[in-house]
Amino acid sequence: MERVVVTGLGAVTPCGLDVSSTWDALLAGKSGAGPITLFDTSGFVVRFACEVKNWEPTRFIEKKKLKELDRFSEFALGAARMAIEDAQLQLTEAEQEEAGCIVGVGLGGLAGLEEAKETLIQKGSSKLSPYTIPAIIANLAAGQISMAHKLRGPSYCTTSACSSGAHAIGEAASWIQRGAAQIMVAGGAEATVTPIGIGGFQAMFALSRRNDAFERASRPFDKGRDGFVCGEGSGILVLESLSHARARGARIYAELTGYGASSDARHITQPDPDGPQRAMRMALRSARLNPADIGYINAHGTSTPIGDKNECNAIRGVFGAHADGGLVVSSTKSMTGHLLGAAGAVEAIFSILALQNGVIPPTINVDEQDPDCNLDVTPNQPRQLRVRHAMSNAFGFGGTNTALVFSSFEG
Repeated sequence: MERVVVTGLGAVTPCGLDVSSTWDALLAGKSGAGPITLFDTSGFVVRFACEVKNWEPTRFIEKKKLKELDRFSEFALGAARMAIEDAQLQLTEAEQEEAGCIVGVGLGGLAGLEEAKETLIQKGSSKLSPYTIPAIIANLAAGQISMAHKLRGPSYCTTSACSSGAHAIGEAASWIQRGAAQIMVAGGAEATVTPIGIGGFQAMFALSRRNDAFERASRPFDKGRDGFVCGEGSGILVLESLSHARARGARIYAELTGYGASSDARHITQPDPDGPQRAMRMALRSARLNPADIGYINAHGTSTPIGDKNECNAIRGVFGAHADGGLVVSSTKSMTGHLLGAAGAVEAIFSILALQNGVIPPTINVDEQDPDCNLDVTPNQPRQLRVRHAMSNAFGFGGTNTALVFSSFEG
């Protein structure tokens, strides 16, 4: 079975327009939250989110191309270009046949869908753009990346709510492991800071309502947490077979050693600790690691009262005594907000950077840690710590769970 390594990283997040600026913001404990600017929130209870700021799509995309794209695909194209350039990937025609793209998206072009509905109501069907459907369907993030970079291998979308981006990475790795592809561009993208996106989550009482303290609203594991903060963006990784990466002399960030996926099969929104445990255990088995080998977990950690507690219980169920000493956890959603379908991919990047740089990003806004979340959650300050193996968790509505394991590359 082929080994899978990570050779390129790209990100567009509420904390920065590339990997470096985002990582610097995390280590500085800076929140990406702010008042919503993308639409009028005067009729909304929740009026803040983690938007991508100062986004200039023409940095990555021809202006004439933009009419084909919803915002989520713009983010994906930008992150993919950065990742491919970071990997210094220049494919021959033969290599293009063995290169594919999988991008996880939770909701697709919600903004475009809302705009199309308004056009339909106000101006009639004859005024709809011919790009309406291609812009909003979820698989066009992967499709547009494949077209832009001549990736002629598998191209599709994983849609599994907030697990989408992590599923995309795990599934992309499986194509390489079985020898069906040599290179996979994989990750997640999302752009749902829209009236329906915010209004829908608001109606579920899933969002924090701290309009007067938005930078402190996302507070995973804190006793006073009251919901997540909606975010947007994209994270893209270049995955390669080790043999291909070696042959071209590529820089290797880390090895993707483990992938686990499971379903709670229980409830559409209420998590069950057993499901995440199965995903984490599966990831450990596929990585051929023991629980004590994991030094860091980038937790799903959304800042919801039930979700954080259940994840902590699940971690304790898998890691046992190691959870009391030697295992460090943090939730970077405390700074980025919840990027939904992009979250698992962006947080996979953070896990890789933690391995590479020997520093654990913090969980900010932990003023009084919930005793039901009794793990080492790296409160408020980053920590210098060298670890060899990191796990990244992503769970979603419908009871879908994923866990990825990244390991320091050792030849």
